[in-house]
Amino acid sequence: MRILLVGAGGVGAAFCAIAARRDFCETIVVTDYSLERAQRAAAQDERFVAAQVDASSAEAVAALCREHAVTHVMNAVDPVFDMPVFSGAFEAGAHYVDMAMSLSQPHPERPYETPGVKLGDEQFAAASDWEDAGRLALVGMGVEPGLSDVFARYAADHLFSEIDELGTRDGANLVVTDEAGNEVFAPSFSMWTTIEECLNPPVVWQDGDWHTTAPFSEPEVFDFPEGIGPVECVNVEHEEVLLMPRWVDCRRATFKYGLGEEMIGILKVLHTLGLDSTEKVGVKGVEVSPRDVVAAVLPDPATIGPRMTGKTCAGLWVTGTGKDGAPRSTYLYHVVDNAETMAEYGHQCVVWQTAINPVVALELLATGVWQGTGVLGPEAFDAVPFLDLLTAYGSPWGVRELDA
Repeated sequence: MRILLVGAGGVGAAFCAIAARRDFCETIVVTDYSLERAQRAAAQDERFVAAQVDASSAEAVAALCREHAVTHVMNAVDPVFDMPVFSGAFEAGAHYVDMAMSLSQPHPERPYETPGVKLGDEQFAAASDWEDAGRLALVGMGVEPGLSDVFARYAADHLFSEIDELGTRDGANLVVTDEAGNEVFAPSFSMWTTIEECLNPPVVWQDGDWHTTAPFSEPEVFDFPEGIGPVECVNVEHEEVLLMPRWVDCRRATFKYGLGEEMIGILKVLHTLGLDSTEKVGVKGVEVSPRDVVAAVLPDPATIGPRMTGKTCAGLWVTGTGKDGAPRSTYLYHVVDNAETMAEYGHQCVVWQTAINPVVALELLATGVWQGTGVLGPEAFDAVPFLDLLTAYGSPWGVRELDA
């Protein structure tokens, strides 16, 4: 397996640190718009080489694939670049893996009732082309989406006879401080992506179809495991809701994120001021995107690990009827402690937790344990080999039974 990694930021660099400990790939061509950043990530292993790439150019991605005889493209850039990277991989005859999906567009008249262009619609529209070519595009293979979708497959196959709701729940107790020890606002993941998914109309699967609702709707307090505790979670647009119902029978699918009052307040202000916009505006003779400016002035998520404490939890709350015919309510989860990932890998827990899952998936593809063609989500594959290999990587998952 010869991998082209597009993006060497926080997640991309963590991907390299994890993959460097495995022997399933012959090489990884580590690329980024910043050659220097690509070189830093590639320096971890003699099998890795660095190159510069413009992720907005399908032709540039395809050219690098051909130059390095790439078999698999791993997309680790913001979702705004999904389609050029996706198209470049196809053009070059490579397989493709990403951790998100192509972007949505709200319904022009009823954004909080009816979906417009849904997450992943552009990619699924090309599914027959990928299938006819005998190649695989594995979409949504991060942690959320990704591991949460693997949990959905596992729950359907091994825990439940009927599923009422597949409810992805994400929460953390992470704190970032400055040099003086004062708590500061520093998102642990791409602020560009956070704005996109949190301010778009959230999608809910119910009654055999997708519906939308208002941002931050249906708040609930969910008690997260391993000391994280209760966190208020709200509806957010996310890929799981668009993926899970395609392969797993359920009456309802939701995604709720533990954002916290401060983050919700900041996002609302950004929206009110128009600073969430991706449309460029003129500022003293320079054309800039307001959202790009917001992302640029905040700390780089890849650099905040040494000043961050706490744990992050990704998981899936499944309700329905168990295999024994009795009501069942189960939370399948994966908790990562920032202190542990910093000590072991030198990367903060949120980007590390995101990065480990595509590495596991690529190893399963390299060994032939996972096989498929077309545009597929993680739910389309057997969950057990994935969960076993994740544990073998030294990052076990857990199950908590809740009151049904």
